[in-house]
Amino acid sequence: MTARLLALAPLPLILAACAPNDPAADAARAAEAIAAGPAATVTGPGQNCINRSQVRSTIVRSNRVIDFEMNGGAVYRNTLRSSCPGLSFDRAITYETSIDQLCTQQIVYSLQNIGGVPQRGAGCALGEFVPVEYVKKTKG
Repeated sequence: MTARLLALAPLPLILAACAPNDPAADAARAAEAIAAGPAATVTGPGQNCINRSQVRSTIVRSNRVIDFEMNGGAVYRNTLRSSCPGLSFDRAITYETSIDQLCTQQIVYSLQNIGGVPQRGAGCALGEFVPVEYVKKTKG
């Protein structure tokens, strides 16, 4: 069964790569991403990939938004292409990759805790990695 799953895994990537780019939808996803997490300011253009070995922590903000906190303090906010069922409940992801990068269209899976046993849940495609800086709250 594992061999069949691995053989089918690239299919969503191929199909998603053929989807047209919709600037209005991308802008809406970016606005939703900023609203989903703690207040943040976009600090630069989005990127297609980040180095997996540089990811210090992954914070699930909602069923569509994940923050990737990097070594050195950079943060990339990723808005998934569509809502990922169950992601905001267990707030964890898993993925498989043979390279040291996570890229747009990569499939990540919600990681569910079922009876104390971690199990792979729904699969969802990553969006663009947008560099953000958390807005520090001022006392007052």
